[in-house]
Amino acid sequence: METIYKYALVVMLLVVIFSLGQALYFMMTDKDDDKRTVWALTRRIGLSIVLIGMVAFGIWMGWLQPHDVGG
Repeated sequence: METIYKYALVVMLLVVIFSLGQALYFMMTDKDDDKRTVWALTRRIGLSIVLIGMVAFGIWMGWLQPHDVGG
């Protein structure tokens, strides 16, 4: 279960990065209409909140172990 959860976190992070890239593309190509850019950034914020919640839940369940940078 822990490995699947970690893969789900990585996939979610990639989706967030893809959404950010999508917003950049829409910002560069849509000169008159910013609705797609705003929607992509809004979706990215929502996905980022879900990702943070997933990390917090994983730590709470003991599936993820936070550690020191040097440790």
